[in-house]
Amino acid sequence: MTRQKIQIKKIDNTAARQVTFSKRRRGLFKKAHELSTLCDAEIALVVFSATGKLFEYSSTSTGQVIERRNLQSERTNGLDRVPSLEMQIESSTHAMLGKEIAEKNRELRHLRGEELQGLNLEELKHLEKLLEAGLSRVTETKDERFLKEISNLKRKGAELMEANQQLKQQIGNSSMDQAIVPQQGQPSESAARVWISADPPQGYNNSDISLRLGLPFPN
Repeated sequence: MTRQKIQIKKIDNTAARQVTFSKRRRGLFKKAHELSTLCDAEIALVVFSATGKLFEYSSTSTGQVIERRNLQSERTNGLDRVPSLEMQIESSTHAMLGKEIAEKNRELRHLRGEELQGLNLEELKHLEKLLEAGLSRVTETKDERFLKEISNLKRKGAELMEANQQLKQQIGNSSMDQAIVPQQGQPSESAARVWISADPPQGYNNSDISLRLGLPFPN
């Protein structure tokens, strides 16, 4: 015959419930003993029947196991209440940074001339020195920038003057080249006429110019 599967629910029959309790309790204690022996585990079982009768099993001592359990619970709760070292460091760092930021903001407002009512005379003198030193550094930086700009303008002016001088020289050379265009070996007739029509240098006469240019002597 196959063994029927018992439905897990409360047994209404009192006698049957008591028999089942006894069998299952012995089986539970047997399994606990096997687990303790095989795995070297410390086990304690406490069972109260429906009539209030106590049944217990322990691999060592039930009181010792319960005391160990309570101690472990206290340690666990204590660890839950006490933040970890990492959290403490992080919280301390955040608090320090927040305090430093607040202090810097307060100093900045003082430099702007705000919230000065709470400062005493020594603090006001110190703030005045800070402002004077800062103003001096600003003035020095401004003067350096001015001198640098002036130097750049002078350099650019000199470059423009040099470029203008070169341009004038190029224009002069181009004008001279256009005024006299000699042919190969002999000057052109038009160039000769220009020289003849021009006032001759002192010490020269028309006959000398005519002979040199190979032109007929003017009447």
